[in-house]
Amino acid sequence: MPLRDRQQAARAIEAFLRALGYEPSNSDELRETGARVADAWCDDLLAGEEIDPTELLRAESFEAPRGAGGVVMLRDVEIATLCPHHLMPALGLAQLAYVPNQRVVGLGTLTRALDACARRLTLQEHLGQSFVDAVMNALQARGAACSLRLRHACLSARGRRSHAWVETLASAGVLSPGAEMYPVLSGWMR
Repeated sequence: MPLRDRQQAARAIEAFLRALGYEPSNSDELRETGARVADAWCDDLLAGEEIDPTELLRAESFEAPRGAGGVVMLRDVEIATLCPHHLMPALGLAQLAYVPNQRVVGLGTLTRALDACARRLTLQEHLGQSFVDAVMNALQARGAACSLRLRHACLSARGRRSHAWVETLASAGVLSPGAEMYPVLSGWMR
């Protein structure tokens, strides 16, 4: 991603507030909001743009121990992402799974790869698939899956104010629907 211009972003936030009828320079609460918002977006909310999850997994992987090959599953991994439609957060839980082949990776690296996929402007459907693709490509895994259960602020804070959870499942290889190991996921995914 191109170098971010924090000062331009801060000015844009201040202009946005003015367009909504707020004057940042006249309010103690809003005086530094432009800079704070720009820093939050550059340093945290879009931090995944600077990380290639496939390369992260590849760099941290190691040869699978003898006998490895069962399903590795992580439950209830907390996740935050940003919807590109309204620039509002979606928060919730992810369930991750993969079936090793020749390479394995530490559990913390799996969660960092998911975070790299999430810390960018992305649709929930793309988020799960980008994680699955990274695991399959980096580890040459036999299968991978990512189930996401997120609550979107664009649903709960605006419009009809629906407090629904949005659930998606992305999978590949032996963990795909109809594949030999897919039934393992049925009791594990929500």
